[in-house]
Amino acid sequence: MQLFALKNLLLQKRPSITGLFLFIALTAAGQDMTRARATLKTLTSPEFHGRGYVNQGDRIAADFLKSRFSDMGLKPFGNSYFQPFTLDVNTYPGKVSLKINKTDLAPGKDFLVNPISQKGKGSARIMQLPPRLFTDTIVQSAFLKQNLSRKAIVYLSADYGKFTDNPDLLEKLHTAKALIELQKEKLTATVSTAALSHPTFEIVRKDWDTAAQKIKFRVDAKLIKNYQTQNVVGFVEGKAHPEEFVVITAHYDHLGQLGKDVYFPGANDNASGVTLLLELAQYYAKPENQPEYSIAFIAFAAEEAGLLGSKYYTDHPLFPLNQIHFLINLDLMGAGDEGIMMVNGLRLEQEFGLFNKINEEKHYFTKLQKRDNAPNSDHFFFARKGVKACFFYTLGNPKFYHDIYDRAETLPLAKFPETFGLLTDFIKQYP
Repeated sequence: MQLFALKNLLLQKRPSITGLFLFIALTAAGQDMTRARATLKTLTSPEFHGRGYVNQGDRIAADFLKSRFSDMGLKPFGNSYFQPFTLDVNTYPGKVSLKINKTDLAPGKDFLVNPISQKGKGSARIMQLPPRLFTDTIVQSAFLKQNLSRKAIVYLSADYGKFTDNPDLLEKLHTAKALIELQKEKLTATVSTAALSHPTFEIVRKDWDTAAQKIKFRVDAKLIKNYQTQNVVGFVEGKAHPEEFVVITAHYDHLGQLGKDVYFPGANDNASGVTLLLELAQYYAKPENQPEYSIAFIAFAAEEAGLLGSKYYTDHPLFPLNQIHFLINLDLMGAGDEGIMMVNGLRLEQEFGLFNKINEEKHYFTKLQKRDNAPNSDHFFFARKGVKACFFYTLGNPKFYHDIYDRAETLPLAKFPETFGLLTDFIKQYP
């Protein structure tokens, strides 16, 4: 799931994943938890580099999906499963380090680099923000006169909005050699399409040593302009209404790497959604399960960079958007012990009613909840253009999100078969 505002194209040989492709291709057909687990493990493996933009992790994932689509017999729109587009993206391909006093901190575990950070290295004296900075004009005036070029300014994440409300203070803040932003609860990584700041480090507030006096750091950052990525698209032709489409979507990209040694596996977000998309594609690709409507399967790139893949698709659709009968977006499919949420369900009363009826009859989930539309995943731009589109995410544990702990081995897929059943029942009954 995208957060709106990490990662470098290293031109090196991609690791061989032929064996992984073969393992999955030989696993039994249909909705199969053994195959699903294998898919999840593959997508989150180190060889995929967090499905980001260092070592072309996104392209490795896209090649994997293309191979799966082809093996299933999905049809491409045109002569390729790929829909290429470009974006700018800030990456961290080299060394990323931070030492507070004499203690080395571990990237990903003890700190993150804010995704808008430029490259930088050196040492700096720590400076706490003066009290009453945002309320006392005399304190503000004194702060604006200081030389911060050798300072590392420490501030609370909640206070950054106060800087943005005062352009002079904001500009002065970003003259510091480095920044340390204290997060309230946890470290949550994101992706940026721009590099706007001196190195900014994020640390959880309770872990911060208030007696710290100096830092030593290095951030090897590279802003890649016009990086080429791609959506992956295929379809199964319907037997009764081939000109109308039910569309199943899920984003396959994630946060990539933070330095050479740390990557974000992205099991729940969103290897789980891609895994379910592939299981549904495997099911409908079998002749005995040919659907009434055509079903398009779209794996989006660059969701984490601001829904860019789905935005590009809605601006350059491979078939007319008015031929989409209904769209179901899958993101965060790894839990479910506390129910499932349908985003845009408040506006899609008829569709939510059918989902709810099926759930009550089959007892798939203890709760099927609904909420209004929101720009929190790839359904959003479709809905804005008048397509009936919803987004499902599962509720419950674990709650690892945009961090190094979102791993395949700790993801329960608690209601994965139930979600599969809910969706296939809906598609069968949807008028």
